Amino acid sequence: MPGPTTTLLIEGSFDELTDELAQYIDTLKKSQGDEASDIQAECTQLLADNKKDDVLKKLVMGSQALNQAPEKEFIAAYNLLIHLVRQSPNIGMFLPRICNHLGQPITSSPANGGGLALSVLSTIFNTLLPANDMRYHILMTIVRVIRNTSNFETLRPQLKQIDLWLEAWEMEDDESRRLYLAISDAAMEAGESEQAYIYLLRSLRTFTSDEAACKDARTQSLRALKSALNSPTHFDFQDLTELDSIQSLRNTDPVYFQLLEIFNSDLLDDFNDFKDEHDGWLDDSGLDPAALNRKMRLLTLASIAASTGQTRSLPYAHIAKALQIPASDVEMWVIDVIRAGLVEGKLSQLNQQFLIHRSTYRVFGEKQWREVASRLDMWRNSLMGVLQVVQAEKVKFAAERDEEARIAEMKGEQASRVARGLGKSKPRVLDEDMD
Repeated sequence: MPGPTTTLLIEGSFDELTDELAQYIDTLKKSQGDEASDIQAECTQLLADNKKDDVLKKLVMGSQALNQAPEKEFIAAYNLLIHLVRQSPNIGMFLPRICNHLGQPITSSPANGGGLALSVLSTIFNTLLPANDMRYHILMTIVRVIRNTSNFETLRPQLKQIDLWLEAWEMEDDESRRLYLAISDAAMEAGESEQAYIYLLRSLRTFTSDEAACKDARTQSLRALKSALNSPTHFDFQDLTELDSIQSLRNTDPVYFQLLEIFNSDLLDDFNDFKDEHDGWLDDSGLDPAALNRKMRLLTLASIAASTGQTRSLPYAHIAKALQIPASDVEMWVIDVIRAGLVEGKLSQLNQQFLIHRSTYRVFGEKQWREVASRLDMWRNSLMGVLQVVQAEKVKFAAERDEEARIAEMKGEQASRVARGLGKSKPRVLDEDMD
């Protein structure tokens, strides 16, 4: 896979290596029944006329035969071709054809063909300078091979480089879109639905507001919408609603857009009304009705948990009614919504209450801002009360300290006066004559 820049070191002159590769290609072709192949002789004549690019054209056109080369010789043969092509000032004329050949099945090694092709493509990618936009076309072929072989793990470590590469290559939006979509397709083929969704969104973000209603934008938008709705782990639809191409569905596909709005902010009752209004539509839409029902119940529970205000608790009966489930199933659904990361809290079986520690707002609008303001006011008032108590205690402490100092000073003055009084008094002298 793509890595540090690579240098190919192959000994021999251009003429010698050309003759060797041409002979090898002829041998492969003849082993497959093409007895008329004589690339070696044609290249010899062109070399005599010093037509090196024409020689390379012959080799590149015939290089599809390398896909039939034995597994042990495959990489060496392609490396020799790459080495020869790199000596031309018109390398961009040859690489697309070579990549096209590598994107085809490697018939000599059905089991390891994908790995062999990726090894050669990585060599081509890494022999080009980092800012060379031909790397884009090589990467597109790499992604195509990965998709065909369901080998997404090979691409995963490189995903963090994709945006940096596109910036270095100065790709247009439509070219970036093709790469993002190719990565999404490769991820989906490998069962990596989360990565497929991420890169599908990146593709959608490349559409300008003027392109938002075009056919490709609509197709990708519907695909992203269905993926998000069917996903068992995707609960936040703000990433979709902020896209111009998704907003365009309001006009082109109003039923899909109505469903998105319900999952973005509404409750189970609204979803049931939608199903009644569009009876049978879900079954024909490519969506999973069972998955949607489960997700809508989880989202509804998250919404009512967020709307509890200062009480921060939900009675079991309230949950059962909102989710339209038996009371005996309430705890199971609460555990599921906690596992989904939508709410944090604990169950009080004794009081038949769900005690909420944290809840997730599905949308954050004027109502939510008012609630935040209300909570901030409550916290401010609470802090003001604490501050008043602290200040009162400080005043009380200062008064007590002053009183203690005053008392200590008074005691000190009294002791001083007593000491002075004792110093002034004289002892009585007894008469010495006792006659």
